[in-house]
Amino acid sequence: MSTVKPKMSTKTKQHPEHTAGGGSFAMLSTLSNEGELSMEAKLYFLFQLQQADSQLDHIYLMRGELPLEVQDLEDDILGLNTRVGNIQAEVKAIEKDIAQRKLDAENARALVEKYTGQQSNVKNNREYDSLSKEIEYQGLEAELADKRVREFSVVLKERKEQLEVAQHALADREIDLENKKKELDVIVRETAKEEEEIKKRSEQIQSQIDDRMLAAYKKVRSNARNGLAVVTVRRDACGGCFNKIPPQRQLDIRMSKKIIVCEYCGRILVDGEMDGK
Repeated sequence: MSTVKPKMSTKTKQHPEHTAGGGSFAMLSTLSNEGELSMEAKLYFLFQLQQADSQLDHIYLMRGELPLEVQDLEDDILGLNTRVGNIQAEVKAIEKDIAQRKLDAENARALVEKYTGQQSNVKNNREYDSLSKEIEYQGLEAELADKRVREFSVVLKERKEQLEVAQHALADREIDLENKKKELDVIVRETAKEEEEIKKRSEQIQSQIDDRMLAAYKKVRSNARNGLAVVTVRRDACGGCFNKIPPQRQLDIRMSKKIIVCEYCGRILVDGEMDGK
């Protein structure tokens, strides 16, 4: 069979919601008389769409894991920035608390000195005892403030060490991200023109396919491990799962009068000559 090159005709688009069963190819096998395009033309367009999408898949495959690696690094950097910010805020709070405790200790000692000086001028034992108790209390307050300063200083040192580690990790991730982005940008630039051309061709092809058939194609393609929804029959077997196709079924496929679906993998089958090979 020669390669079909159908004329682009104007037709009424069918809405996906009108397709029973979620738009499967099996359901669409009854639609051979629908629309102005022949079934052979519809199959041709589906096959051309598959080829375009496979070319895009190949381009994306060339990029490998780089897009995911870039995304992971961006997520890591976001998390590290949050961690650095939280530690910095904690460091500032601890430093403020230490400064306040030091001030409390100085004020307490100043009061001890003041009350100690007043003891020499008291007129009776009651005033002396009262000053003595206040001196003792302020002395304890000074000791407690000093203790808190020492404790907070230890915590402050730990937080600063954690901050340094986080900042180093952040700097390393930023360098890695910059390198990965440069690597990805090189690949994207090399394939950008080809990708744009293929996408335009894909859009043109999709405009010739009714909505129900297109929805079915996309559903099967999304569930296929290799992204193949439309495959040719080669060496009497399905080009997707490589299971044997019965002779009578192969004849129906060559006739291109209706949609034939592989009973094993659910892919739509087209004649091997449709790709011009």
